[in-house]
Amino acid sequence: MARALTLLEQLYLAAIVIVGIAWIADIPRYAGFSFIAAEWIGLLLGIGIAAALLKYPCFERFRVVDVLLGFAALGSWLWMSVNYNDWIIDVAGYTAEKFIPGIVAIVLLMEAMRKSAGLPITVLVWLLIGYGLFGYVLPAPVRAEALPAQAFVMYVYADTNGIPGLVMTVVGTLVLAFVLLGRLMEVTGATKFFTDLALAGMGHKRGGPAKVAVVASSIFGSINGTVIGNIMSTGIVTIPLMKKSGFKARFAGAIEAVASNGGQIAPPVMGATAFLIAEFLQLSYVEVVVAALVPALLYYVSLFLQVDAIAARYALHGMDKRDLPDARALFRTGWVFLLPLIVLMYLLFGRGFDPALSALAAVVTLFVLISILRRRFMRPGEIAAMVVGGGENMLPLLMIGGGAGVVIGVMNITGLGFSLSIMLSQIGQNAGIFAMLLLTGAISIVLGMGMPTTAIYVVLSVVLAPAIVEMGVEPMAAHLFIFYFGLLSFLTPPVAIASFVAANLAGSGMWRTAFEGVKLGAIAYLLPFLWCFNPALILDGSPVEIVYAIGTALIGALLITQGMQWTRLTVARELALGVALVGGAVAVGGSTIWFGADSILNGIAALAGIGLYAVARTQTTPNAGQNVASR
Repeated sequence: MARALTLLEQLYLAAIVIVGIAWIADIPRYAGFSFIAAEWIGLLLGIGIAAALLKYPCFERFRVVDVLLGFAALGSWLWMSVNYNDWIIDVAGYTAEKFIPGIVAIVLLMEAMRKSAGLPITVLVWLLIGYGLFGYVLPAPVRAEALPAQAFVMYVYADTNGIPGLVMTVVGTLVLAFVLLGRLMEVTGATKFFTDLALAGMGHKRGGPAKVAVVASSIFGSINGTVIGNIMSTGIVTIPLMKKSGFKARFAGAIEAVASNGGQIAPPVMGATAFLIAEFLQLSYVEVVVAALVPALLYYVSLFLQVDAIAARYALHGMDKRDLPDARALFRTGWVFLLPLIVLMYLLFGRGFDPALSALAAVVTLFVLISILRRRFMRPGEIAAMVVGGGENMLPLLMIGGGAGVVIGVMNITGLGFSLSIMLSQIGQNAGIFAMLLLTGAISIVLGMGMPTTAIYVVLSVVLAPAIVEMGVEPMAAHLFIFYFGLLSFLTPPVAIASFVAANLAGSGMWRTAFEGVKLGAIAYLLPFLWCFNPALILDGSPVEIVYAIGTALIGALLITQGMQWTRLTVARELALGVALVGGAVAVGGSTIWFGADSILNGIAALAGIGLYAVARTQTTPNAGQNVASR
């Protein structure tokens, strides 16, 4: 019995990947079949829910119940797929054969999401479902539109503004393709190659293993599309290396968490969200990458300098060159891992291909190169294990994608999204745009908790972005603002999922690791405000405005770095100097707001910031005698 259940679970997981690849490659059309996205989503989601219910059983002693629930999930979602074309033109109303399977489908989706993605996000979605059903009893301005329960169920279950909509389409194509690419890179050793390459380049430098974590996580995180997956892939190597070289456990965990989180904002892929932003704003993919480039560089410059400051404070040395990989030997054996990324970039930038299809082409390229050039022919069992592993990685993403569809459906059908936009706009008009941005950032962090990167962006872009744009913020700036703050939910307590996962790997306290993570990622809390007031930071302005914006922001990043990590004085002096440096960072970094985007006073502010930075460096005294082995 147990063996049969394991086999069924593996079949479900493999089917997730196979169905996704078939849709991305448009195989049904070549086979003479015609499907629309919602029909395919129903099949994919039904398989995912059935797999999740088997993987995380409700009844350990009565597993047949889990099997039956999985069949019910698969059947209810396939029912939507099979009947979708008829339902589009059916005006007979919401009959029982429609909405009863819809109830079953939604309830089982919620249970599968609870098991695979956790309780917090599930509670949030259940609250919104309750709002959709009973929100009409609430007072204005949050009162929901009153509608029959059957209509609500059918809208969420079978409308492209609900579950079988954009989020699930993106998760089942873009995210699946990049998850599969990341999975193949892990299996074939590409992840180790990039980590070893970073070790060869900077492992011998001060704080070398931590700098390796920053570089490796930024590269791999941009591709694989999940913060947690990035931590689990690169962190299992970099965190032990950091601890071995003398970094405290809390620093090792925080550095990996912040570096992995930054991979989602790092061009060119940005965890697949760059393609979504381009689609939402009806812009080219290249425009999104260009806009996101400078903020991502500033994020990593700040993190890199803070890592160096921590290493200097505790007199941590790099690794012995004799213990490091040889770069030339790495390239001789690992150059094949670079070609798939070159293919990916060529198809995206040079040919403008569909992103999911481009990622799939990179998967095929890597597979062929490994098989032919490296003569590592994967056995059928290895291929099956990779496919099953890819499906397993997709489970929480599929469930949260379905939950995000519920959120969007509730926002649309109840008018809650419009009400929130109106309230935020009123706050902006009464209290100013800065207050509205503060509130929007806080809401983004709360709504973003636990969601995959793409789901965070889609939900927030529907709920919050319109209000920011209405207040006069450039659309690109508004969408990047909510994207950044949604991702900051991975670092911000009390949720701080990235910090907690990294803390578990490092064996450190969760709260102390999360606190260090906030310090290391401090610049990410400030930059979005800057480009909302001055879009020159995202390269939307004249050459003079862009130079001033980047220059002052860079000096602000240096001051934040100094204020957060360098000081090692008496408590009073350390606090005073830290406050002065952070205040100076805000003053200099925001000078283009205070003085105007093209004012020469920005240059004077930059010089003053450089002077403050130089003075602060003379006041700090790194403590080489600190016990670095303690936690």
